[in-house]
Amino acid sequence: MVTRDAFLTHLFNNYLAGPGNALLHLFRQTSENPNAPWTDFIVMQLLVMVLLIITLFVLRSRLSVDKPGKLQHIFEVIYQFINGESNDQVGHDGHHHLTIFMTFFLFILVANLIGLIPGFVSPTQSHYVTAGCALLAFVYYNIVGLKKNGLWKYTKHFFGPIPALAPLMFPIEIISHLARPLSLTVRLFANMYAGEKVMMTFLGLTYLVVPAVFMGLHVFVALLQAYIFVLLTMIYVAGAVAEEH
Repeated sequence: MVTRDAFLTHLFNNYLAGPGNALLHLFRQTSENPNAPWTDFIVMQLLVMVLLIITLFVLRSRLSVDKPGKLQHIFEVIYQFINGESNDQVGHDGHHHLTIFMTFFLFILVANLIGLIPGFVSPTQSHYVTAGCALLAFVYYNIVGLKKNGLWKYTKHFFGPIPALAPLMFPIEIISHLARPLSLTVRLFANMYAGEKVMMTFLGLTYLVVPAVFMGLHVFVALLQAYIFVLLTMIYVAGAVAEEH
């Protein structure tokens, strides 16, 4: 769903409509409303990106072996968790892909959680954002699979282990792989969109205890969905770089 409700989006449309339209023209796109080219999912993505960059710069300036701060502890826990999952799923090649896994996890997690702040909207409520992440994961695991195994060895597993069944297995495998970005897109989008609507509904009906419960549930769903997206990406990468198919 395309919305323009966030206060930051209103500021962008009021003061940066020109650059917004120019940016759309670069991609041969036009806004349905030239006076409001900026949408919530675009502005919130930019905000998430800026927040992550600033946080990482602050973290880098405060790194310490002797006296690590709270921020460093948080990121060390996240790193150890993602690194452990990567090694479990991908194997000895896991560390080569840790950057993309960490990037996905941090971006999706912050994008999921930012909607809890009044006046902000989770960009992952938009299928455009989740589709972008899913397509990036799809392109990435196919590229690393081709680089690791070569064109013939990588594509050979699409035909299955039994040559006689190759004409049947090939279209099934192709459809299965093409369904992966759709699955990643819909799963993340549907869960975050539904969670946000449920939380906002209860916030409009009552206060304090019940909304707090659903906000806690929203945080849990945000963490879970970020983890599931990264876990599935790891599984796809593991299948792509496996030497034996």
